[in-house]
Amino acid sequence: MKLKNIHNLISIAIVITMAMLFCSCADNYKRVGDEAIKKIFPSAVAEDFTLTYTETDGGKADDGDSRSKIIAVLRSPISNDFDNLDFPYRTFPKGLKVEFFDDKGMKSTVTADYGIIYSKTNLIDLQGNVVIETEDGKKLEAPQLYWDKGNDWIFTQQKFKYTNKEEGTIMDGEGMDFNRSFSFFHANKTYGLMSIKEKKDD
Repeated sequence: MKLKNIHNLISIAIVITMAMLFCSCADNYKRVGDEAIKKIFPSAVAEDFTLTYTETDGGKADDGDSRSKIIAVLRSPISNDFDNLDFPYRTFPKGLKVEFFDDKGMKSTVTADYGIIYSKTNLIDLQGNVVIETEDGKKLEAPQLYWDKGNDWIFTQQKFKYTNKEEGTIMDGEGMDFNRSFSFFHANKTYGLMSIKEKKDD
């Protein structure tokens, strides 16, 4: 009889212990201080934003000051400035348009649905319906492109479509990099249509 009572007491103790364990597993912990997820707000918001990139050409103007030339103009309906963070950046949530100018003054235009400029690295991340068009009829379309402003280099690992009306070529591919003037163009994987013009001998 005593053995049975001891067995019952042990069973009740186990049940109570298990119930206490299950009750203590409820997440009633309130996150405070550094553990709480911090909301990030821009330090400034600009509407009808325009940013002009210039560089000095080494010459002197008539008044003795160094001459500078415009290499790119970025426009966007709205810009959110997060330069108050440890890794500063600027976003363009309603899209952006960038106009590039080469040494001869020829203009290339880039449009995208969304963009981010990382201030410390001079890298621009263009996302959503990215289109690059040049004055001589070249057109590049991709879902995402990166522009390394410091090295004047553009690249992506996404799929792309490159159309050259002057040469009558259409190239589809995946992953590529090129310079801003399209004088160097490297594609990782290509497939598509290309027509070759034959030269007639006199």
